[in-house]
Amino acid sequence: MNSRTVAIAAGTVLAVVVASQSVFTVKETEVAINLQIGELVRADYEPGLHFKLPFVQSIEKFEKRLMTRTYPKEQFLTSEGKILNVDFYVKWRIADVSQYYRSTGGVEDNAAERLAELVKDGLKGTIAKRTWQQVVTAERAELIADVLNFAGSTVKKLGVTLVDVRVKRIELPEDVSASVYNRMSKEFTRQATQLRAEGEEQSIQIRADADRQKTEILSNAARDAAKTRGEGDAQAAAIFAAATSKNPEFYGFYRSLQAYKRTVGRDGDVMILSLDSQFFKYLQQPGAPK
Repeated sequence: MNSRTVAIAAGTVLAVVVASQSVFTVKETEVAINLQIGELVRADYEPGLHFKLPFVQSIEKFEKRLMTRTYPKEQFLTSEGKILNVDFYVKWRIADVSQYYRSTGGVEDNAAERLAELVKDGLKGTIAKRTWQQVVTAERAELIADVLNFAGSTVKKLGVTLVDVRVKRIELPEDVSASVYNRMSKEFTRQATQLRAEGEEQSIQIRADADRQKTEILSNAARDAAKTRGEGDAQAAAIFAAATSKNPEFYGFYRSLQAYKRTVGRDGDVMILSLDSQFFKYLQQPGAPK
């Protein structure tokens, strides 16, 4: 291999290296900045293929998508001086990559730590305006809105946008928790007693109404039965009267037989009647002397 071949090979390698150092790509999910000897010279790259000065300029790329960071439990004071243990998480994204690099050095952990401090300040101010009962029972949306209003403008100095802050859990101190649980237990006991009393009252009312309906039903039934019997007796009397009016003598004979059946022929009965009594009228022979 002669010197010319070596020079050509070295030139080719150098050209490849220079070309690789002159070209870079930016993805849709990335933002990039151009640093020239440590100084920021450009930060407005669109997704695609770009060029830079080889060896002199370097490219730093950062995540453009939404980022989430969870923070451990922190203690906050309420308006009456009670301590609440609160853990939360934050969602954020880079809004101004130049400002992001200047304020955090492009390190995500630095940005997350700075955000945590700002959100904690927001939570501290928001919780300090409320009692622990108000914090526990408050709508989370209202609480988070106050935090976002407090910290949202401040985080712009970091070159990021605070998308959301969520409180994962709010814990009361043990002494306060015991007090709350006791109060809840008493309240539930009171509600149970009230519900039982209301149920007993409704039961009494239902039984009284059932007894009243029973009395009304029996009374109406007795009235209807008496009315029906009266109508039946009236019809029977009318039918009987109509029948006897056609043959009064037969009616008299029939009634006498009924009377005989009820009064004569039972053991131990004694009856004293005059011979000319009408009672034995139909037992006498026709034409016999009275």
